[in-house]
Amino acid sequence: MASVPPNDEPFEVRVLGPNDVATVRAMLAMFGREFDDEHAYSSRQPNDRYLQRLLDSDTFVAIVALTGTRVIGGLAGYVLPKFEQARSEFYIYDLAVEEAHRRRGVASSLIERLKKLAVARGIYVIFVQADLGDDPAIALYTKLGVREDVLHFDIAPSAGAA
Repeated sequence: MASVPPNDEPFEVRVLGPNDVATVRAMLAMFGREFDDEHAYSSRQPNDRYLQRLLDSDTFVAIVALTGTRVIGGLAGYVLPKFEQARSEFYIYDLAVEEAHRRRGVASSLIERLKKLAVARGIYVIFVQADLGDDPAIALYTKLGVREDVLHFDIAPSAGAA
């Protein structure tokens, strides 16, 4: 249980497993609301079997913050096994906290839980991107890690290449 300021609802942080499909769907819905992109997170969700396999894999991690059974925060990301050394990196793909629960340490608690998981799995670094102008995310990540200024490029796959 994470510590909370007086008069705030306590929350629990836990790593999801293959039996948590309903919870991962609730996390996706929360991401859609908080990122103002409900269509992307809810309109074409995978079937239960796909989500069970994903949650049971060694290369995907989902961590939620809950008040009771309500998802108030979530983190999803990927373990990236390296080839130059026998080690892995972790990429935080999505992290969000419901607006009503921000500034309570929820995001920091999600990352702290991830850090413990990373140590247990032999992951040597966790990395995350933040968009320019997303000052709350930049402040959070600056507090927790070392900033690297990089460029990010999206490359579309070629339909004709095999």
